[in-house]
Amino acid sequence: MDQAKMDPRAVRTRKLIMDSFITLSERKEFKDITVKDITMEAMINRATFYRHFEDIYDLLEKALSEVLLVNLDSAAFTERELDEQTFFQLFEAVTNFQQSISHRCHSGYEETIARIIRDQLEVIFFKLLTKKNPQANADSLHLTAVMLSWGIYGASVEWKRNGGLSPETFIKGAIPFIRFGLEAE
Repeated sequence: MDQAKMDPRAVRTRKLIMDSFITLSERKEFKDITVKDITMEAMINRATFYRHFEDIYDLLEKALSEVLLVNLDSAAFTERELDEQTFFQLFEAVTNFQQSISHRCHSGYEETIARIIRDQLEVIFFKLLTKKNPQANADSLHLTAVMLSWGIYGASVEWKRNGGLSPETFIKGAIPFIRFGLEAE
């Protein structure tokens, strides 16, 4: 990792920029937020902003990724087994993330959000599958991780669209089929 990124001052400044962005996103749509708005909110100059982020889209992606990582707590998940409880908790983390950003990131950024969610889930599923099947072909495990990540993401979109049920209740009927395939009862 770059020495400047490990410097506590750089870490604090990066957090300040992200916090300012999140604060602004509660008042404005993403498309209306400018680098100038962020630098004024954070009380930094433009050069400082660009030292940490390429542009506002880079900031959006990194801020969303960090919020999702907090929700997913991937280190804790990769220590678990790939069982029903893990599926429930992953699904709940994704739905919590989607709820937390639903009023901040408006239309036009769904694909960025979807990609971030799927990428994070893919990493977690690949680690869990590799742990459970250490001798299996890595390409097959990767493809399975991709399928599971897209499936959990797709189910979360459907849950959000239909609303009403808790995430656990919503996904409960599908878990046996995910775990045991077509033989599930």
